[in-house]
This record gives sequence, structure tokens and C-alpha cells, in this order.
Amino acid sequence: MNAIIDFLNTIFWGYILIYGLLAVGLYFTVRLGFIQFVHFKEMWRTVRGSGETDKDGISPFQALTVSLASRVGTGNIAGVAVALTLGGPGAIFWMWMVALVGMATAYAESTLAQLYKVHGPNGMYRGGPAYYIARGLGQPWLAAVFSVALIISFGLIFNAVQANSIAEAVEGAFGINKAIVGVLVAALAAVIIFGGIPQIARVAEKVVPVMAGLYLLAAIIVMVMNIGLVPGILAGIVKSAFGLQETVGGVAGGVVAAALNGIKRGLFSNEAGMGSAPNIAAVAVPNPHHPSSQGFVQALGVFIDTLLVCTATAVLILLADVMPSDELTGVALTQAALGDHFGGFGHIFIAIAIFFFAFTSIIGNYSYAENAIVFLGGGNTGIMVLRVAALAMVIWGAIQSVATVFNFADASMGLMATINLIAIVLLSGTITYVTKDYLAQRKQGKEPKFHISKHPELAPGVNKDIWS
Repeated sequence: MNAIIDFLNTIFWGYILIYGLLAVGLYFTVRLGFIQFVHFKEMWRTVRGSGETDKDGISPFQALTVSLASRVGTGNIAGVAVALTLGGPGAIFWMWMVALVGMATAYAESTLAQLYKVHGPNGMYRGGPAYYIARGLGQPWLAAVFSVALIISFGLIFNAVQANSIAEAVEGAFGINKAIVGVLVAALAAVIIFGGIPQIARVAEKVVPVMAGLYLLAAIIVMVMNIGLVPGILAGIVKSAFGLQETVGGVAGGVVAAALNGIKRGLFSNEAGMGSAPNIAAVAVPNPHHPSSQGFVQALGVFIDTLLVCTATAVLILLADVMPSDELTGVALTQAALGDHFGGFGHIFIAIAIFFFAFTSIIGNYSYAENAIVFLGGGNTGIMVLRVAALAMVIWGAIQSVATVFNFADASMGLMATINLIAIVLLSGTITYVTKDYLAQRKQGKEPKFHISKHPELAPGVNKDIWS
């Protein structure tokens, strides 16, 4: 079994996705007229006016914070450190590049999720890749395969991995037994996820901005303390990406290693094209009332995750007097960097940051899986089973080594990402059509509105009650 899983991961992550995600990002960047650059202000505008909602959904800002809760996890702390260790400072440059093209992919998949969303049980909006694969492409069997893969990876195994990170960090910083940590994390998660997606959204919109803000503040403080070194560090990141400068801050890496590790970690971190964030994007009540507005919101999520939070970790490490090695990588490297900047407080700060980053990922990941369960017809019973299983995985992950199941989750996520990429490319004409409609209304000085009756060519599969 391990041999089969390793083979699938080699195919998915060694060939299909590392090139496919980049190619699709570039494709949408060009086809949509470099939308993430030309209309960058629109991303902020759609978030600023996003406080309103209704009984059937959550606000666009809440959808953004839930998607950030999932995106901004231990990968932003440990993953960046690993990329630096294996690829050198140039890896950060390639993380930036993959995020910039990934913003177009994130826009595309979340726009589709909004367009093809439906009213689920109890009236709440439900949507995501499974829905646009089934309703837009007319392939419900493929949508079911996607949903199962999402539940396995995001609903179960990744939550075990995040719980493991929390338990390791808390035990290392405070000496608390991992089993106790696992039970406490599961209990806290239960209070939130048993309240459903609206409760998850309310928690995320309060916790995530504070969590990310404090982490970015720590990076800003370190940059101010070392302001004379900052220009050299940033220039070194760019130069190292092209082999023009071999070392920065004691880290070395070749051009190929920088590109491969930066691209891989960037794809893992921002999740653009994976088909995860669209599940929560679909639950939002868009403002303006147009599918594209939520696409802009989720594109901004990729920017915040990689260009801001991941860069903060890189700066913290590169400005510290630490030397990456086989003995010092991942979380340990980031902890050492914070310790160099802030003394003993740095170790505690990272432990707290890991807790919040990982915990919010648990509840964010669960929200995606809940949509998949509803698509598969699980109803209230299926949701209850998922909640219990997710909490059990949190406890199990806190006390066990998760390396083997993490490989299985990688294969599962690789499958769902591959399906999603094929779907959004096949539906790219629809994405382009909807985008042109939104931008044309903006150009005319109007508040964009989408009425399906005006677009009969899109009517099949689109819920007429939602987009009337």
C-alpha cells in the first residue's frame, strides 16, 4: 500500500501538479487580462463592503477569514523554514511567483463556486468544485470522487497533522502531555464545529485577523530593529532565485533547488487551484451580488497568505543569526530565529502562533468537508458522523506519528486538485464570460449585479432562485 501511495504522490506532485498548477495559473492570468494586477484594488473593495449577510449564508469577510484559517497553518511557519533549508533564499522568490499566478486560479475557482451554488439542507448556501463539476460539467460521478478525496484529506487527515503540530509545540514550550493537549484541542474544536459553518465563520472573523496581525507585527518589529539589513535581504532573495547570489543570511541553495522548493511550498501554502477554498466561498452572500465579487475576495486570500504571512516568516529567519542544517529546520528553525530576536519569549510566541494557526486550520478544513458531505447526500446524520470523526482524528493526531497518513492525504489532495484543475479549465469560457460582465458594469459606473435571466446561455445548472 505504501508503495502505491508513494507512486501516486510521485505522479501527482512530481509531474502533474507542480506543472499543472503553474500552467493553469498562467493560463487564467493571461485569459483574464492579468486580473490580479490590473484589478488589485477591486479585491480590497469587495472585502471592505462585505459586512452584510442573510440567514442563508455568511459574509464575504467571514468567507475570507475562514479560507485564511485553513490556508494560514503550520506550513506558513514550518513550510517556509523547510523551503529555505532545502532551496535557499531564492525559494521565497518562487513562492511569491506561484502566489501571484495562483491569485488568478483562486479567482476562477471561487467565481465558479458562487455561480453554481445551491440551497442545501435548512436553506444554507452550499457549493464548491463538486457542485460546478456536477452542475456545470454534468459529471456527478467525478464530483463524488472529488468530494470523497476532500473529506479524507481536509476533513480527517490534515486535521490530525495540525493537531500533531499543536501538541508538539505545546509540549516543547510548556511541558504539557500530548494526550491532554489533544483532548483539550478536540473539546475546543467541538464547541465551534457543532455550531456549524455560521459559528466557524464568527470565530474565524475574530481570531484570524488578530492571529495574522500579531505575527506580521512581530516581523515588522524585527525589520525595524534590523532596518539596515532589510534591503540586502530582499535583494538577496531575488538574486539567489537566479543564482546571482549564493548565500544570504547563512542560507545556501542552487537555482533548481530554489525553484522546486519554492514552488512546492507555495502551492501547499496558498492552496490556489486545490479546490478547497471554493467550498467556503460558495457559502458567502456576495457583495456586490455577482459571482465574480467572491472570486476577488478569495484571490486576496492567496496574497495575504503567501505575500504577507509567508514572507514574514522568511524575513524573521533570514534576519536572525541562525544557520539551517539537518538538525535545525522546520518549526525548530523558526523558533530559533524568534529566540534570536526576542529571547525566551520568541519560543513561547511561536508555540502560541502554531496553536492558533493550526487550530484555525482545523475548523477551516472541517467547513470544507461539511460541504462535501452535504453534496454526497449525508444530511444531518452525515454531518454528525463527520464531526465525531474529525474530532477523533484531532485526538489521534496529537499523540501519534502522522507521517504515513500524511502521505495518504497528499495522494488524496493530489487527486482532488487534479480533478479541480481539469474542471476549471473546461469551464474557463464561463469564468471569462462572467468576469467580462462584472468588469463591464464597473466600467459603466454601476454596482455589478448578476441576473441569470439576462444570460440564458449560462442558465443550465445555475440556480435561478439565487441569481434571479
